[in-house]
Amino acid sequence: MSDAPQSSGHAPFAVRPRWWWLAPGLVLAVVLYYAVGMRLAHVVDADPDFAPGPVAAGQSRAAAMAAQLIFREVDRHRWVANDPFFQPSAVLDDMPAFQIGMVGAIERFARTLDGLAADAGGGPDANLARAAGLLKYPGRVWMFDPRTSWAPTASSEKQYRSAARDLVLFNDRLQAGEARFERSPEALAALLAAARDDLDALAETAHAHSEAVSWPLFDGDADDLFFAARGRAYAWSLLLRELGWDFAPLLAQRDLGSEWGAMLDSLRAAARLDPVAVFAARPDATFLPSHLAGQGFLLLRARAQTADLAAALSR
Repeated sequence: MSDAPQSSGHAPFAVRPRWWWLAPGLVLAVVLYYAVGMRLAHVVDADPDFAPGPVAAGQSRAAAMAAQLIFREVDRHRWVANDPFFQPSAVLDDMPAFQIGMVGAIERFARTLDGLAADAGGGPDANLARAAGLLKYPGRVWMFDPRTSWAPTASSEKQYRSAARDLVLFNDRLQAGEARFERSPEALAALLAAARDDLDALAETAHAHSEAVSWPLFDGDADDLFFAARGRAYAWSLLLRELGWDFAPLLAQRDLGSEWGAMLDSLRAAARLDPVAVFAARPDATFLPSHLAGQGFLLLRARAQTADLAAALSR
């Protein structure tokens, strides 16, 4: 009779690999990497006192402000809207929306300024036209854009940095007498009309979204719309503040200083809104706030003030 051990019919106990206990630590490390990285990267800079730096006689303070805002966002704070998934900032949504909103306002300003230069004679300004074109570049393009090609391409921040340099070159040419910057009532009215139309579109978008949302508590788009509008309002508040200095003699001559200040106050109020969470409830909601409606009110007030100023300058 054989002395070999008889099988019990059960598989022997599986020995776990020695590294199995590293899995929870790895998960924790990934969570901390994204959580801490997001916190360090997140910067929504709505400083109302941000200045364009030294501006030489004959240059445009508004053009200098546009350039410095771009440099600040792409270099000092870093452009995050196009960050790939392996960077913690890729999970952010408020900061990217704010940055993209700012660039949208600056693009509108540069495009209007270029149109004024063309209307004044001599055709479009090369630097302004190039800056406006570069600022229309999508804000979420990294080193590759799979929507068009897998070949390496220009990143958003590279295009925006080039646009800022063109604005600086325009100011240099302006100082040298090689570029034109109309300081007439018609020119300022046109710049105000550009801001008015931009603010009008923002308020309309916010209203349409609030009307369409059925479950505002689970609305994932409200904060993106809110911060994009906030970025535009902030950029316009600084651009128009500096335009007030560019056109100071004209505003003093027309006695529009107090109206100009009231318009800037409305834009600053819209740019200052910073709720912990954004809700897009209906304006008559009982339990949830309507941050988009509150922001829209301030935007429409600023819009009305820009329209009144443009009308006063056109008379």
